[in-house]
Amino acid sequence: MNDKQLRWFSVAFIAFNMVWGMGNVVNNYAQQGISVVTSWILILVLYFVPYALIVGQLGSAFKDSDGGVSSWVEKTSHSKRLAYYAAWTYWVVHIPYLAQKPQAIMIALGWAIKGDGTMLAGMSVGMISLASLVIFLAFLYLSTKGLSVLKFIGGIAGTAMFVMSLLFILLAATAPFIGDFTVATPEMTNVKTYIPTFDLGYFTTVSMLVFAVGGAEKISPYVNQTKNPAKEFPKGMILLAAMVGICAVLGSVAMGMLFTSSAIPEDLMANGAYAAFQILGNHYHLGNALMFIYALTNGVGQIAALAFSIDAPLKILLNDADSQFVPAWLRKRTKKGTLKNGYLLTGILVSIIIMLPMIGIGDFNHIVSWLTNLNSVVMPMRYMWVFLAYMLLNKAYKEFNSEYKFVKNPKVGFIFGAWCFAFTAFACILGMIPKIDYAVDPQGWIFQLGTNIVTPLVLIALGMLLPFIARRGKNKELAE
Repeated sequence: MNDKQLRWFSVAFIAFNMVWGMGNVVNNYAQQGISVVTSWILILVLYFVPYALIVGQLGSAFKDSDGGVSSWVEKTSHSKRLAYYAAWTYWVVHIPYLAQKPQAIMIALGWAIKGDGTMLAGMSVGMISLASLVIFLAFLYLSTKGLSVLKFIGGIAGTAMFVMSLLFILLAATAPFIGDFTVATPEMTNVKTYIPTFDLGYFTTVSMLVFAVGGAEKISPYVNQTKNPAKEFPKGMILLAAMVGICAVLGSVAMGMLFTSSAIPEDLMANGAYAAFQILGNHYHLGNALMFIYALTNGVGQIAALAFSIDAPLKILLNDADSQFVPAWLRKRTKKGTLKNGYLLTGILVSIIIMLPMIGIGDFNHIVSWLTNLNSVVMPMRYMWVFLAYMLLNKAYKEFNSEYKFVKNPKVGFIFGAWCFAFTAFACILGMIPKIDYAVDPQGWIFQLGTNIVTPLVLIALGMLLPFIARRGKNKELAE
């Protein structure tokens, strides 16, 4: 069988399904309003296109590496320690992500049962946190037993979500031409409506855009499966960028048609996608059918994402973990091969984040926006290792060969890598500033700022502590 059978358009569609989702449109519209249209264009041109093409060169240069980013870092830096930190980062950034999934499952369940977003809105923060903890711990336990069927169903749900995202754009675009429809945001034909105000408040929202377009390193295994990587892969990535751009821009315009840009609902991050399908369903005389289908597919997709994100990153970190850096107790397995202490550590860290809102957050909508923004600060930390590997690859370009090269000049390549690295760091740091008004909720503002700063620092520090523990454990064994 010819393993080089993928065409450029096939790679683009595979990558699109990995990278894109309707939540990207809703979350960024919630933070920037209709001016996010301009932001999408800027982020795609200045960041996403070079990011995807950088991944292409790394994937081509290290086509036989199974460890992904950590393998790239080890081979380009010749440092197992740096490779360990890359692997640790890849795993640990999923902790806030896992903490958010139970809430997403409950939101989907609430809309499917009640047909609105009131189920969780009527619960106390303590009740929501406890319910989230129970859901997470249940799936943590089940993931130790294997959830291959659920992951398969989740894959189908993911494809259905992709279809629903495109359907949303289509229905919203045609709504003004069918029946009586009032556009929510005035002056949508005025170019000035789409121009952001480039102040500090704006730059604190850039991390959400970076978070939305991240994850391109998942595309790397497909680089060398194309018929002609040097020509086919960049064409595929340009098509990918165009597809993401069209969905982002048209999706944001559609949100502007349904929700007033100057008066964005406070619960838009939590309930925006469901409310959008409900509005469109009523307009097209379908009642709650579209909303119910979306709630069902999104709920199943979130359940599968929770199970997969507990299991897969942990195995990447611990399956081939170096004993110099990862203590023996963390690598310990049961008779069935389950990484029991790895799951235990995951459970402890995620449980802490799930319960944190009880200290300083007053309502459910603020929990959703805080966790979403926390993820936009923490998750992009793993992308920085991609750019570091690319910079190191260009420093040692004579050592490595790849069928596909983003740029042929290593100095120019290094500059691209440095730009993406610096931009990601810039977005993460400014993303730590809370999006709520200090004057309205000073306690919540301080809580969010503190957790946004402390969480990544603690997660990184824990990764730096493990090699010390591993070394002490080995010395103790030798002494005995």
